[in-house]
Amino acid sequence: MRFVALKSEEQLDVQTLHRVRDRLVGDRTPLTNQIRSLLLERGNVVAQRHVKLRLRLEVLLEGETDRLGVRMSFLLADMRKRWDELDGRIAAFDAEFVSMSKSDERAKRLTTIPGIGPLNATALVAAMGAAATFVKGRDLAAWLGLVPRQVTTGGRPKLLGITKRGSKYLRKMLIQGAQAAMPVLRASDTAVGSWLRGLLARTHPNTAVVALAARWRGPSGRYFVTLVLTRSDRKRSDEIGLDFRAGANELRAVKGRWPDSRSALSKPPVQDGSPKPALL
Repeated sequence: MRFVALKSEEQLDVQTLHRVRDRLVGDRTPLTNQIRSLLLERGNVVAQRHVKLRLRLEVLLEGETDRLGVRMSFLLADMRKRWDELDGRIAAFDAEFVSMSKSDERAKRLTTIPGIGPLNATALVAAMGAAATFVKGRDLAAWLGLVPRQVTTGGRPKLLGITKRGSKYLRKMLIQGAQAAMPVLRASDTAVGSWLRGLLARTHPNTAVVALAARWRGPSGRYFVTLVLTRSDRKRSDEIGLDFRAGANELRAVKGRWPDSRSALSKPPVQDGSPKPALL
């Protein structure tokens, strides 16, 4: 029987902050959709993205109020005020998460992985604490519901869609981070880039995104999240079969285009005993 470690009070507090922020984002989405639909009824078609909607709304309320009418202008101004309040509260939560990711050593290490920022890092640390809870990285992916569901009949296993077990919020955040990081990783001249290009050549892009979110791995099969979280415990990383130094080199090789990186993208590790390229 596998037992789940109890969460500390600090972990529970961080999870609560994430839930409140997620609710605020959920309140903002229908509000902006309603503003867009009201403008559409008056013949004002606005492109997607909040920035374009906000710019168009400012133009209509400040320069073309006659086209909307007094009552509609007052209503849209009130809705924009509500939108600004939600944006301010969400930004306050984001600033707090950034501060947490800089003060917590585990979250700071997680942010070195492309696609994992302060939100994902603090959510991961709050959800699972120490990575030693999981024997291997695939157990973490299975706990999040990011592994394929397997159906075996007649001795023939068949892999279906992901199981979608575990935290829906954490799974959503990891997939969004993978979507943001995949274009840069795919174009990079690294081991992870070649793995992604080969995967995209034979599967749908959505499948590749889920695979990247589930593993954050290179061709060697190392799970980066588990490796980074166990970095401070070298003995534990040896017990679960992780090559700490090689995995860290892969991590440093794929972060070259991020603002906090100090070097260009490195070449993938050379095999067969040849000298390895220098990594800054």
